Amino acid sequence: MAKGVTRRVWVKVLAAEEKAAIAARCERLIAETLKPRFVPEIRPTKFNYPVDMSGRGRGSKYSFIVRFRSGWPDNTGEEFDAAYARLDHVEERLDELCFDVMWHRHTGQWWRLHAAVPLDEALRLVETDPVLRSPV
Repeated sequence: MAKGVTRRVWVKVLAAEEKAAIAARCERLIAETLKPRFVPEIRPTKFNYPVDMSGRGRGSKYSFIVRFRSGWPDNTGEEFDAAYARLDHVEERLDELCFDVMWHRHTGQWWRLHAAVPLDEALRLVETDPVLRSPV
């Protein structure tokens, strides 16, 4: 693009009702599929072990989270959350709700695995993509 030329883009921002509907779909996937598969019961170990799965929406992003409890002798019982997948709303698509499916790398960076996919496809990818498999 030439210097000094502005580019205008129509942006679709998520309304509160849309965010609530997306969160409800994600929470249903967690409760009905992911949690029974990856955390059917709590099995304490001497290392970190999973105790719950949940999700959290923030702005135009929705993260899938595993809650771990420590079994290490120096901090037994302490808990922490670890996000492993995220849906980022793609705001440049006006025709339908689309999301980038993100993966949380071991380096702490979020990495886009799938770009601009509809919500149904994004949820299917979170459920089935081996890279996005829960860290449990």
